[in-house]
Amino acid sequence: MTEETARGDPAGGSGPDTGVTEEGDQPRGKWANKRESLLAMTGLIIGLGNFWRFPYLCYRNGGVAFFIPYFLCLLFCGIPVLFLEMALGQYTSEGGVTVWKKICPMFQGVGIASQVILAYLNIYYIVILVWALVYLYYSFKSTLPWSTCDNFWNTDVCQSRPSSYANPNLFQPDSNWSFLHNVTSLDYFDEFSPEVDNEQRTSETEFWMYRVLRVSHDMTLGPVNWDLAACLLLAWIVCYLCIFRGIKSAGKVVYVTATVPYLLLFILFIRGVTLPGAGDGMKHFLYPELYRLAGLHAWCDALSEVLSSYSVCLGVVTALGSYNKYNNNCYRDCLVLCCLNTGTSIFAGLAVFSVLGFMAHDMGVSLHDVVNAGPGLVFQAFPKALSMLPGASFWCVLFFLMILFLALDAQFLCVESLVTAIADLFPHHLRNPRGRSILVLVICVVCFLLGLPHITQGGIIVFHLLDHFGASENSMLFIVCFETTVIAWVYGADRFYDNIEDMIGYKPFPVLKYCWLFITPLLCWVNLSYNMTNRFPLIVYGFYPGIGGTIVSALLLVTPLMCIPVFLFITLCKTPENMTTSSKDLRQARPHNPILTLCKRVIFKANVKPNRHVEENDEKMMMGEPSTA
Repeated sequence: MTEETARGDPAGGSGPDTGVTEEGDQPRGKWANKRESLLAMTGLIIGLGNFWRFPYLCYRNGGVAFFIPYFLCLLFCGIPVLFLEMALGQYTSEGGVTVWKKICPMFQGVGIASQVILAYLNIYYIVILVWALVYLYYSFKSTLPWSTCDNFWNTDVCQSRPSSYANPNLFQPDSNWSFLHNVTSLDYFDEFSPEVDNEQRTSETEFWMYRVLRVSHDMTLGPVNWDLAACLLLAWIVCYLCIFRGIKSAGKVVYVTATVPYLLLFILFIRGVTLPGAGDGMKHFLYPELYRLAGLHAWCDALSEVLSSYSVCLGVVTALGSYNKYNNNCYRDCLVLCCLNTGTSIFAGLAVFSVLGFMAHDMGVSLHDVVNAGPGLVFQAFPKALSMLPGASFWCVLFFLMILFLALDAQFLCVESLVTAIADLFPHHLRNPRGRSILVLVICVVCFLLGLPHITQGGIIVFHLLDHFGASENSMLFIVCFETTVIAWVYGADRFYDNIEDMIGYKPFPVLKYCWLFITPLLCWVNLSYNMTNRFPLIVYGFYPGIGGTIVSALLLVTPLMCIPVFLFITLCKTPENMTTSSKDLRQARPHNPILTLCKRVIFKANVKPNRHVEENDEKMMMGEPSTA
């Protein structure tokens, strides 16, 4: 019997690859092959943040100088947390809630908290798909509607300007085109308040505000925009079709959704770097300004970007990892994915700033006047830049197809992980195909109904409330602290290292252990303290949400975090003697080893008693043929 065969058959009654389940439970599926697993993880971590957040943060925090805090945070926080969640899911073969119930029952509230945040994300993130669908539809028009002021939604203060690159005849020295009422405004991308009627606004801003969002002057919710509701319904139908059969269908969809964006991004990059002014844009993106690293702001931005880009603290990485085979080399996968994510972010930044550099060059303004972040980049700045190119409709179609694939990938994988977490809580009823498909349908319908307020006239405020407070950066930092503390100090870092060695055949780099014990929680607490002392009110297009918005935001922020102490108290009342005892179903290759040592000194001794039944069951499984499930 080879070592790989032995590692492929975990001990315990519910080993991940054995197909052995509790009586009455349906067997849990696995990824069909290694490619599906990697593509699913790629689709999760490569998202809109690589395109609209990283390039802006890099530009704002010193160009190449920002790479210093970014790579340090990646090494000491991003990789340790990503690997922890991947290995935890693969080791236990459980979703985002039951994984913590098996590892340490008193902290199953950590899993509940992550699923509450994930539910917030599933409700509002899909709205980006709705906006992208609207832009994609209008991209097929021969004249892009956001490039002119001749539409029914435009106001008297609308302004636009033809591109000198696409219309060189209008910009000859002897040309006079003063008959055009559209002129350039240096405050091109300044946010505006709908209450102000006499300020000049660009055609892209009016398309975004008055055609897509349909904002009211007082920013009240108002009625639902039913064409947007139809797009929301379409987005949820596509999402349902991607995952209604679980990883069997999701594993096939990611072959397209995880690869096509790279092709489209490469095409846009080639077009961008061939434009006049592209070099200046990329120079501003990369130009080092070391003095920006003197304060904590750049370092906190780097940590926030690392945690956000890897979608940790949501239980998604754990859920996707739980479908890996037991002896999959998740350590190597983690390193490959981190290199891929970082490389994609830098490549996307070059593509973005090459196009923004062209736009600044064509308009004759500073790059600072056209740089934007978040939805403003995707739905205002970039459409404007692409509309200035010859064949603008073609480039806009490619761009918004890329946005659709990036958003769809993250959306259906997040929904899949929520389904996995709930199904693992009730395996008797929800692991069978019929029960699972009904669960997926119920989640899609409920999230669709809860998403309708986001596409009302004041829905952008609801969107920002959920984004700012529901999926809060502070909540993620709290959960990272709890995750690393529970694994390192309660379950035991050395015991977890033994589990990892049992899975992949060797122990990972020892620095990871000390990251889980000290460095990662410390970094998160410092960032959290900085955020709490530098709070800024949420203002959406000149409007403060008011008392009602403050109450809602407080509830959104507190609800997931309250799950941790609440479930700790419940466990204390129900089973005080087993609060920190891990499940006997988990394979322990070295049950007599200390669970935590520091500097060769034993901190916590072994607390797992060898189980005679488990040992006998393990021996029988190792004598059999390895599972190929």
